[in-house]
Amino acid sequence: MTARRNFKKLVRERMARTGEAYSTAARHLTGPPVPGSHRDSVLTGHLLAAAGQPLSEPLVCGLGGGIGFMYAVFEYAAVPHPLLTIVAQHHPEPWAPAALGRLGVAYTQTTGTSAKAALDRLRAALGDGRPALCTVDRSRLPWQSAPQFSSAEPYPVAVIALTGDLLTVLDPPYGVRELDLASFAAAWTAHRQGRHRLLAVTGGPSTVDLRAAARDAITVTVGHLTGPVLGNSFDVNFGFSGMAGLAAELRDTRTRKGWSQRFASPAAREQVARRLPECLEREYTAPGATRPLYAAFLDEAATLPTGPTPAQAPDADRLGTDAGPAPDALRRAAELFRDSGRTWSALAAHAASAPDADLRTWCDEAADLVDAALTTERTAAALLTPAA
Repeated sequence: MTARRNFKKLVRERMARTGEAYSTAARHLTGPPVPGSHRDSVLTGHLLAAAGQPLSEPLVCGLGGGIGFMYAVFEYAAVPHPLLTIVAQHHPEPWAPAALGRLGVAYTQTTGTSAKAALDRLRAALGDGRPALCTVDRSRLPWQSAPQFSSAEPYPVAVIALTGDLLTVLDPPYGVRELDLASFAAAWTAHRQGRHRLLAVTGGPSTVDLRAAARDAITVTVGHLTGPVLGNSFDVNFGFSGMAGLAAELRDTRTRKGWSQRFASPAAREQVARRLPECLEREYTAPGATRPLYAAFLDEAATLPTGPTPAQAPDADRLGTDAGPAPDALRRAAELFRDSGRTWSALAAHAASAPDADLRTWCDEAADLVDAALTTERTAAALLTPAA
């Protein structure tokens, strides 16, 4: 309700400033729909396009890390049901730095506690014609109805222009919006962990070998699906280990970690019905747990020409000289990830019946879907792993 009231306030302010009717002013503030299915890739792609290096959304997605898997259930005394979390994209490496780094595109990333200094840096970037990624508290954006506990999550938006005291903000999938400097500063400051984080590209197009960059990204993605990510005990929740853990807890009938006990209450079942589609189709993912978009990346990677990586590229040594997966292996893996994407979407659709179904039967059917996706993705990962 607060977000809606704030939005109406912005509409009325624009009406007073421009003389537009309410519907016209609201349409300008809502902005056009943003093409693309994966918000982090859309944001990073906008930075690249502004720097003179436009790339397709699948290619940006793959270079940013592509797919991943993290499964966890959190319980808090103040919340009447467990909180389910699945992150289906590559995680937790920040998207834009990963993609820009692999491409050899120069950028700066700044933080600081002073809102005034941060706004000065933002004005400077925009004055140079450089859009900036800023990490905000999404619950303070007036066009959003943010989910519970979202204020602690890092949420980047692209600030693309400043006209007077109005910022133009790209926030996929909500579109291009206008927000006054004071309201934006409040949202920026409210995400305390971000400390007014700002990322802006400082260089022009790079001449990095795209095939080598894609090969490096694939190696990291497969490594994090099959092995450690953080190097600590929480790694059991990541990648194929996390998928296997999810299937095991779905089938568990003996311990309180089993879903048939953990999510037995009506409130918990409703949370499953809501969160599974969010996690697998919308939040921190693209539809189908990002797998179809990653498949499109692999198909595009199979067509990339080879070329020398310049010595000055930041990742020249790390990219190596091995040929990586052959084009045919990339295409075969792409088909398998499309298949697993359909399976993850089937699990998201299966969630709708959780509140009313026999929970034990529902859990077994959900576990079968997870196992099917896991088997398919293990085969795909093997195709993307060069022989020793």
